[in-house]
Amino acid sequence: MAHMHITSWVLALILIILITMFYKQKNDKIGKIFQMILRLDFLFILFTGIMLLMEYFRMPIGQTGELIVKIIAGLWAIVSMEMIGGKMSRHQSSKGWWVHFIIAAAVAIALGFGRLPLGVLP
Repeated sequence: MAHMHITSWVLALILIILITMFYKQKNDKIGKIFQMILRLDFLFILFTGIMLLMEYFRMPIGQTGELIVKIIAGLWAIVSMEMIGGKMSRHQSSKGWWVHFIIAAAVAIALGFGRLPLGVLP
């Protein structure tokens, strides 16, 4: 399940970069299509995240605080990506939301790979 979650995050990163490129090129129609695909990917991210959460609750890990912080950081990253897409579609500056996204993604990745036991790193 962790690999599916990571794959969906990588797809989301690729899509947010494509959305940014197309909106900067004033190609709004294709940007909107990729934004809708990104929203579908958000559903997959949430589904796999909930499945991982249920796996965590089945095992006695003792890291509930870190798990809650990772959940909040993951949701924060999703909201940041959605706001980046919305700002880009209106051709407004999205620099602040990029900062939010980088911080949230760094926290979520650090906890997911480095601290919590169901990540792919030992």
